[in-house]
Amino acid sequence: MIRETHSSSVARLAVEEHAGVEGGLLPALHQITKALGYIPEQAISELAAGFNLGKAEVYGVISFYHDFSLEPLGDHVVQICRAEACQAQGGRDVENAARDMLKMDFDQTSADGKITLKSVYCLGNCVCGPNVSINGRLHARVDKSRLSSLINTCLSGED
Repeated sequence: MIRETHSSSVARLAVEEHAGVEGGLLPALHQITKALGYIPEQAISELAAGFNLGKAEVYGVISFYHDFSLEPLGDHVVQICRAEACQAQGGRDVENAARDMLKMDFDQTSADGKITLKSVYCLGNCVCGPNVSINGRLHARVDKSRLSSLINTCLSGED
């Protein structure tokens, strides 16, 4: 109950701060994500009402951008670019290595909550693919060996 109340007040505050601004839904979603780590179900109704949108429209925006999640994420978020440019440069090998190494599929979080593996369809660095983002930090020209090193560094607590 406390978590629901907290997420509701975070959503209400985000709506209050951004409802009068054109395109305010995106900054509100970022604010909620920064505060909670994801967009909880309770926030959808608050956002829809505050921005005079349907719930489906809010879900549409959340699902379009890889920065937002409807589920809590792990302590570390590994995003693998699966767009054509990265795949043409060996990205499929990186995708398979990530799944094998982490023993999970995309859009899953490890049972211990330490890591979430996400697929994204462009990290904006196409010429230097394959690209991986770990905790928001972009890594270019990643191969299986480098991915292994990056993930091991991440899980060991180093940055």
